[in-house]
Amino acid sequence: MSEEINFNEIDGEELDAMKQEAASHKLEKEEQKEASKAKEEVEKAQGEVEPTKKDTGKNEGTDDGYEKFCFICRRPESVAGKMIELPNNISVCSDCMQKSFDAMSSGQIDYSRLMNMPGVQIFNMSDMEQAIPKQQKVKKKKEGEEKTPLIDIRKIPAPHKIKASLDEYVVGQEYAKKAMSVAVYNHYKRVATDSMDDIEIEKSNMLMIGPTGSGKTYLVKTLARILDVPLAITDATSLTEAGYIGDDIESVVSKLLAAADNDVEKAEQGIIFIDEIDKIAKKKNSSQRDVSGESVQQGMLKLLEGSDVEVPVGANSKNAMVPLTTVNTKNILFICGGAFPDLEGIIKERLTKQASIGFGADLKDKYDHDKTILSKVTVEDLRNFGMIPEFLGRLPIIFTLQGMNEEMLIQILKEPKNAILKQYQKLLALDEVKLEFDDGALSAIAEKAIKKDTGARALRAIIEEFMLDIMYEIPKDDNIGQVTITRAYIEGTGGPIISLRGQEVQQIEQKNG
Repeated sequence: MSEEINFNEIDGEELDAMKQEAASHKLEKEEQKEASKAKEEVEKAQGEVEPTKKDTGKNEGTDDGYEKFCFICRRPESVAGKMIELPNNISVCSDCMQKSFDAMSSGQIDYSRLMNMPGVQIFNMSDMEQAIPKQQKVKKKKEGEEKTPLIDIRKIPAPHKIKASLDEYVVGQEYAKKAMSVAVYNHYKRVATDSMDDIEIEKSNMLMIGPTGSGKTYLVKTLARILDVPLAITDATSLTEAGYIGDDIESVVSKLLAAADNDVEKAEQGIIFIDEIDKIAKKKNSSQRDVSGESVQQGMLKLLEGSDVEVPVGANSKNAMVPLTTVNTKNILFICGGAFPDLEGIIKERLTKQASIGFGADLKDKYDHDKTILSKVTVEDLRNFGMIPEFLGRLPIIFTLQGMNEEMLIQILKEPKNAILKQYQKLLALDEVKLEFDDGALSAIAEKAIKKDTGARALRAIIEEFMLDIMYEIPKDDNIGQVTITRAYIEGTGGPIISLRGQEVQQIEQKNG
């Protein structure tokens, strides 16, 4: 037990001395604290500050494998060197920090007087937090790490296996599936054997031509899912020449980088599908500058062939406040697709260009009802459509997709793994109700879809329309065990066949309204 101090026994002089000594100790501690704080700020401003043990542990724990970048010049850490950390997660490279000090020291303005000048607002570092866009980091490259292909050469699926996987999801389009399987197989063999010898294999970029609803986008999505590689699906309609309103041409690569989780090496072996490629054809009889047509085709030449492209990370425009990174498009597979309206007319014109008089002349309407007219397309037809020859030369594999006929539409309804009818059967199975479609109903659905002339897209709209009443009424009655859709119900002249649990089949009339 320590002795207790009795302040009543201490005289006034001793008490004053104790108070004075305590006050001096307190003042000395505060001066030391202020001096150390000032010294640390000076060292931090000069970029010579050493991280404390506490800070080092924090940085090591939060290192997520992404590069820091300079807030001023946008260069990543691998280019600009070690970054100086400022408040609110702002990093500045030593070059930019030195330039700032030089500008302040050699300038004519006395910055110490700015505080008292009217109308001058001092820069607040906390305001910068809102100005920094999110998701703008690039994954670091480890020193000495070799570039490894996404797909091992020994594990690349053979073309017949790729086609067999496509067959499970895509109905028909046999030639298109075969062409895609061979092109993708050769492409990834090329990526895997990039540095084996002096023989350089050319890229096998593809151009798909087919009417709307024939399965162009669906084929590419299925292919990327089978191969498990990064895929970016973009639209050519929004692309314009650099400097105009719209997306830059490099934005297609930026989307692939985002799909690869900002991993540059992973993105450099991915697939880019550019849809609506026919929308960047040359405009005919146009006196104005064609910023979304021929100039876009010319700008895409370097992407298709393979070059180092600077792309923004996490944005479509280079003017955004985001860092830029370099992506090499040499091993990126480009697949272009388009409906190419009026291309059939160009093909017919070429085929019927022979003499219109004599025994050997073709009839004018000979190809009017030819469903396979697109398969006769040549590079000359595409040039007449408005595609420049340099662009077509970088798409060596050109193939067409057939338009949908009634038989193909019926197969699409019931055969693929995720067929539309299977989806509805699963929905009703959750209510313990069995859903059946007779052959007449399937034919009626296909006939209605052909009239809409939008390919396989029309099927979903038609089925949604007549399944609405069924999906609404079924949960009302727990006794319903099976529903059979008939042709009469599709055509609006009857109703579906309803089977109750444990009872005989009954037919109910379709509800009007």
